[in-house]
Amino acid sequence: MEKRNTGIFIALAGLLAVLFCLDICSGSIWLWPWGDLTPMEQNILHAIRLPKAVTAILAGSALSVSGLIMQTLFRNPLAGPYTLGVSSGASLGVAFLTMWSSTMIMLLPVAACIGATLVLLLVLAVSRKVTGNVSLLIVGMMFGSIAGALVSLLQNFANPDALKLFIVWTLGSLSSVGWSDMQMMIPILLTGALFVLLALKPLNGLLLGEDYARGLGIHVERTRLYIVLATGLLAGGVTAFCGPIAFIGVAVPHIARGIFRTSNHRVTVPASALIGACLLLVCDVLCSLFTYPLPISTVSALFGAPVIIWIVLKGR
Repeated sequence: MEKRNTGIFIALAGLLAVLFCLDICSGSIWLWPWGDLTPMEQNILHAIRLPKAVTAILAGSALSVSGLIMQTLFRNPLAGPYTLGVSSGASLGVAFLTMWSSTMIMLLPVAACIGATLVLLLVLAVSRKVTGNVSLLIVGMMFGSIAGALVSLLQNFANPDALKLFIVWTLGSLSSVGWSDMQMMIPILLTGALFVLLALKPLNGLLLGEDYARGLGIHVERTRLYIVLATGLLAGGVTAFCGPIAFIGVAVPHIARGIFRTSNHRVTVPASALIGACLLLVCDVLCSLFTYPLPISTVSALFGAPVIIWIVLKGR
């Protein structure tokens, strides 16, 4: 089994490299990075294509891993990175900013980070008071609903320019992230990944329920705190800079478990990261084939929604 998994990981790493090259080549202008490029083409490659492809890898990995640990925590196959309302909090932050000033586009990631962080802090405060994961799930969904209601209220009073800016952000985009943005985005995602590593061993115990995990000596409450922090940082960091990206975090963990035929998180965590990165690169390549690039969430939904429908129909 280990030899088989090693072969699949090598194949996925090779596929990731191929898709990365394809992504930086494809677009309205086909670029061959190893050829002679004009100054304009070099600028397109280094300022737009490369950061966009790197962002696809980071976002796809972060959303997939956060979706995996959410499904394990709640033992729910349809749980995802936005289950605890992080996306709604980020949307609320952006809605407040665009309502106040639609000209301050450069501050959108900051506003989204603040909104996501506030919701995350509320969920963390509640997580110390409730004992059951179901209660935490319900509370997270309620926080998301409250944030969504406030966003709808702000939209009613927004001017057309602010409303348009907000709607464009909600469609999701990888091209809005530049090298300077990554100086903030990467540390956030790395911190989230650290909490995933801290929870890696206890996650396997949670697969059989909290009581079984406690019987193994796992500190369930601390593990839950690590998972919530990891999800908030990974999903919140991606949403802040790229906007909401649909279905990747829900669908990819199922694909990873299906390919590797295991639920062991020592395998499924890196597998989800690789598959999520590959899938979002594919989505970005498909987006760039159109004269007017499609929103990334539109294409990711076309991949993710059929997987979720299949899960529901199979009753798994």
